[in-house]
Amino acid sequence: MADSRALPVPDGLAGERVDAGLSRLLGLSRTRAAELAEAGHVVVDGRTVGKSDRLPAGAWLEVELPSAAPPVEVVAEPVPGMGIVHDDDDVVVIDKPVGVAAHPSPGWTGPTVVGALAAAGYRISTSGAAERQGIVHRLDVGTSGLMVVAKSEHAYTVLKRAFKERTVDKVYHALVQGHPEPTTGTIDAPIGRHPNQDWKFAVVADGKPSVTHYELLEAFPAASLVEVHLETGRTHQIRVHFSALRHPCVGDLTYGADPALAARAGVQRQWLHAVRLGFEHPGTGRWLEVESRYPDDLQHALDVISAGYR
Repeated sequence: MADSRALPVPDGLAGERVDAGLSRLLGLSRTRAAELAEAGHVVVDGRTVGKSDRLPAGAWLEVELPSAAPPVEVVAEPVPGMGIVHDDDDVVVIDKPVGVAAHPSPGWTGPTVVGALAAAGYRISTSGAAERQGIVHRLDVGTSGLMVVAKSEHAYTVLKRAFKERTVDKVYHALVQGHPEPTTGTIDAPIGRHPNQDWKFAVVADGKPSVTHYELLEAFPAASLVEVHLETGRTHQIRVHFSALRHPCVGDLTYGADPALAARAGVQRQWLHAVRLGFEHPGTGRWLEVESRYPDDLQHALDVISAGYR
């Protein structure tokens, strides 16, 4: 059964966007508040409002909170090509193939890291939501590379804090279109939901602080191979930031990549790979660093680009 709330808009929220105001008022995530508004569950003075509308002072606010959806089931399913790079009592570091989600979620029916570990008999931390147990960070479905998963409760707590405090070294290689200038730099631009397409993200004024450091590794006629260090970890951060510079990842059609270049390079997803991951081991306190090679599809595309495709 749905839970309804009805109350006047507090003075302190007057003028706020609906999603921001609901987030503060009801303790929801801003994404969840936006979803409620987009689904027509937010009414102000008898009128259904959208997430970007403003809350008028003293208006009568009605919010319908649908019953929580049942938990998403974890399906134990082996994932061919998923490698184990490091394994001990506290953590397991995996090399995630493309096409694999970090954990189950509504609408996703493909393989997951959590399901693959379950199928392989791994016991991971029970902290976090049931379908996300042990997950302390994520990679997009279309991004390959290194992920660490907590096996012990202590490791989960320590690693979640380390990611929050930005002490984890997350290094990616990206093949981006054109030639970024300067060749070494920092992209400091807030990221939030795309104003017109909720399934995408964009650089927006009221987004979350997002910082990406990059360095040119090699320049080719049509593209550049860059090394990227993430200071923050927003969804699609690298893809959004380089798209905003007009240098989208090769193959990333969602964020403006050239489909002709992607076709000639033979790549069917964004050219982006998590090549290195370093963190203080939650059990020993020693620095642990692991690396991953490019998967075959990305290596092939790089070979084609480096051969001088124009």
